[in-house]
Amino acid sequence: MPGAGTDKTKRWIAQPAPAVILVEPQLGENIGAAARAMANFGLSELRLVNPREAWPNPEARKMASGADRVIDGATLHGTLAEAIADCALVFAATARAHDQAKHVVGADEAAALMQPRIAAGERVAVLFGRERNGLENEEVGLADYIVTLPVNPAFASLNLAQAVVIVAYEWFKRAGGGALPFSTPQKSGPAPKEQMLAFFATLERELEKVEFFRPPDKRETMTINLRNIFTRMQPTQQDIQTLHGVIMSIVAGRKGPARGGVLDGAEAEMLRRLLAEHGEGRVPGERGPVRGLSRLLRRNPTDAERVLWEALVNDRRFAGHGFKRQTPVGPHIADLVSFPLRAVVDIAPEGESEAAARARAEKRAWLQARDYRVIAIPAREIETNVMDVLDYLASEIKSAT
Repeated sequence: MPGAGTDKTKRWIAQPAPAVILVEPQLGENIGAAARAMANFGLSELRLVNPREAWPNPEARKMASGADRVIDGATLHGTLAEAIADCALVFAATARAHDQAKHVVGADEAAALMQPRIAAGERVAVLFGRERNGLENEEVGLADYIVTLPVNPAFASLNLAQAVVIVAYEWFKRAGGGALPFSTPQKSGPAPKEQMLAFFATLERELEKVEFFRPPDKRETMTINLRNIFTRMQPTQQDIQTLHGVIMSIVAGRKGPARGGVLDGAEAEMLRRLLAEHGEGRVPGERGPVRGLSRLLRRNPTDAERVLWEALVNDRRFAGHGFKRQTPVGPHIADLVSFPLRAVVDIAPEGESEAAARARAEKRAWLQARDYRVIAIPAREIETNVMDVLDYLASEIKSAT
């Protein structure tokens, strides 16, 4: 079974390529690692000049990790001159200048110089020196070019196989046109604008329900920014289908405030009735629960509360009066309150139970005893004609100031 990237069932890319010449390599393991690097990038001709250890070398084969083609084809040479005798173009890989008046190129430029010569049928080779001290001056002198790499000058020495793999990579990229062996499978086409707009409509509708677009005057900018996030992604049709499914699953899976969800208008109304009948969940002497409850109610507005709040914050007559929604005032939670005006808007739901009505009356009395002006408005009036309600609120505020 093929290993990680090694598959002997696939064809070896056999094409004319430069030879790799290792001058007096010291360890069989380094020869094997260099052979593996060559095999990675389609080089198969390895020439060894006076390796220190006997050849063939079992450690080299082991380190080659399956690059047997390179190991089996390696040839031994007594001198460097013998190894390059049939070559028309030679590059010496070195990290040192060697004080020679010789053209210095990078690995990519070396590959560009090799390509036309190899295509013309000429032999080309790259020399790599000893692990300990690289190539000697006279060995570099036999080359046509010096090939070097932009490395940290304080630590310029590369492992033998590392140097080979960089040069081999640049050659293989040049010879193959830089084509990658695989790409992301395109199983779904780009999402058309119609699909994108439908997704935006769903997303914005659900965000509107939880009052994400706050403050209201920033809604247009927030909407544009939100849409641009998804547009920059250039999603596919499947991407949008998945995202749409995620949104709808969140909506369908909401289990109420105990699970961090959001209630619809009818459920929020039931919650408020329950709280009113039980004294708003107050704990004598503690404000923490009241504050937590206010956040819960703010996240779960009734339809009347949502309509009134949206209309109020968009009406210039109420600008600057500091209205806040679902805010604790002492042990009570006011539907809407303006501390500068010391005015509380109390929305009265339809069909209140006797216990809920009594709790609401106690709250109003407590607020009025502390100089708050309580403006009671039936929820039905808000839902019927919110503009009339705003006119009434404006007149009440004006008469009090």
